[in-house]
Amino acid sequence: QVQLVESGGGLVQPGGSLRLSCAASGFPFSLYVMRWYRQAPGKERDLVAQISSGGSATIYADSVKGRFTISRDNVKSTAYLQMNSLTPEDTAVYYCDAAKWPLEYWGQGTQVTVSS
Repeated sequence: QVQLVESGGGLVQPGGSLRLSCAASGFPFSLYVMRWYRQAPGKERDLVAQISSGGSATIYADSVKGRFTISRDNVKSTAYLQMNSLTPEDTAVYYCDAAKWPLEYWGQGTQVTVSS
């Protein structure tokens, strides 16, 4: 059974940090590209960051470059999103995604709220 379980979301003040985790099981994690998406209320789901299967290549949305870092541990089958210098505009539900064409799996999402 394929599972992607996000954790680490919560309420944080502007300027603060959070680290999201995405624990995977039920598929060969090390062969899959991992992505983090986010969806704010009333908006589309947008790609935040992507990391290659081996972890050597990353891509970031312009809005998070220099603040967020995506990483992965293929031994632990877990992907991470370190988020620093958070602003209210980062408030959203964050989803992890595992992809290896033609397969794609999604987690259930974790809420991140940035507010004072």
